[in-house]
Amino acid sequence: MIENFEETRGPAFGFKVIGQLSAEDISALSGQIDRAIAGHSVPIGLLADLSQMEGASWAARWEEMRFLQRHAQRIARMAVVSNDDWQEISEMILVATAALQAQTLYFRSSEIHHAWHWVKMGKLDNRIPVRLMYPGKGLFHDYTPEYMGI
Repeated sequence: MIENFEETRGPAFGFKVIGQLSAEDISALSGQIDRAIAGHSVPIGLLADLSQMEGASWAARWEEMRFLQRHAQRIARMAVVSNDDWQEISEMILVATAALQAQTLYFRSSEIHHAWHWVKMGKLDNRIPVRLMYPGKGLFHDYTPEYMGI
């Protein structure tokens, strides 16, 4: 099940995943985010609270990938909020964040107000550590194939 946060407005959209994530949950959320994106000429920020998530079906993961690929250019920042170890969460969502190509940071549940500030304003509080999950530059940024000099 997915619940939207009341703080969702302007160029920021936030939601919380509770329990097992299904493809139907992703489809419903996708429509809501589509409307949020359509209402803004600039890329938006996303906040995903995964602190109560208990996994996702393969169908949900597929729907998530389809959604993220469709909106890679319209989402500038993504904050992931959880109580789990940030490296574990990073490994779990690596493919999704790479498809999205948005800068992605991890915040603990106790830091959710900082996550909202960053998603809305693009500015970080220098009193909290930055846990970078994905730099947002694209998969092949600064990549030079070894065979090009042949």
